[in-house]
Amino acid sequence: MALTPERIRAVVEQYIEHVGKGAADDIAGLYADGATVEDPVGSTPLTTREQIREFYGNLTGAESRTRLIETRICGNEAAFHFEVETRVGEQTYTVAPIDVMTFDEQGRITSMRAFWSGTDMRVS
Repeated sequence: MALTPERIRAVVEQYIEHVGKGAADDIAGLYADGATVEDPVGSTPLTTREQIREFYGNLTGAESRTRLIETRICGNEAAFHFEVETRVGEQTYTVAPIDVMTFDEQGRITSMRAFWSGTDMRVS
């Protein structure tokens, strides 16, 4: 099965949906064995499935909403801009990272790099 832009777009949409639900196991399941996560760029890359699952486990139980803003797909890569809004008590934290992902032939994520920093976080 050849990797298509439609398959990549579907995985990106699943990823964003799972992030909004805090579904760490589902998110980790989108990654290929040996995948890497660097979130945010400049942090120590996560290199094992256990590290990736634990990282996304931080989303579990959060009251979050996500929204895809824009996606660009070229070859086996996607760059996309999305927004995550998380409510904690009376405050809402919003960040809109730009993620860059690479994919294998089966459409599994082989690397993810998230471009954002603390200065990009809005609190309301």
